[in-house]
Amino acid sequence: METWIDNLKGVKINMRRAFSMLLALLLSSMLLQGDLTPLAEEEESDEVIITVDSTNLRFSPSSVTVTEGDTVRFFWSGQALPHNAVESNEVFDSGEPQRNVDYSFTFELGTNGTYDFVCEPHAALGMVGQIIVEPAPPTIENNTTNETNLNVSDMSEDTLPSLSVGLTLCAVGASVVAFRRDH
Repeated sequence: METWIDNLKGVKINMRRAFSMLLALLLSSMLLQGDLTPLAEEEESDEVIITVDSTNLRFSPSSVTVTEGDTVRFFWSGQALPHNAVESNEVFDSGEPQRNVDYSFTFELGTNGTYDFVCEPHAALGMVGQIIVEPAPPTIENNTTNETNLNVSDMSEDTLPSLSVGLTLCAVGASVVAFRRDH
């Protein structure tokens, strides 16, 4: 014959299970409170730096891959020999060879392709490089029809806490249902 104490032991086990479920759901809802904006919106444009390896008369790195919208910066300082970076079709040109250069070029949308460049005084010695520009990822255009698109980036900062509150309420509700089902 079961006593009320035996029944309490069962309740403790079920309460532990319900509490564990509640805790897991609360933790997962807290994780969702983080920044939900797409990564592409956070990144302005990336910058890749190309320097000079004077001992070997090479660009470093000699080949880079970027995406449309990214900036390539040619930077060197205090070189024994003057250098420059000139694209073969004159898309970009850092100017006359110099010992100190800080030149940037941004590859705008529609400029995807391969760009070969040289250091004019040292091209014959193998001081050449290549920039591969990949197309920018497609952007989501605004919907001009009467259709409704739910997009995470459209959510305001005020909406995100309500998402967490909603998930918390769901977690509490699930725990109550699980507890009652066991009794």
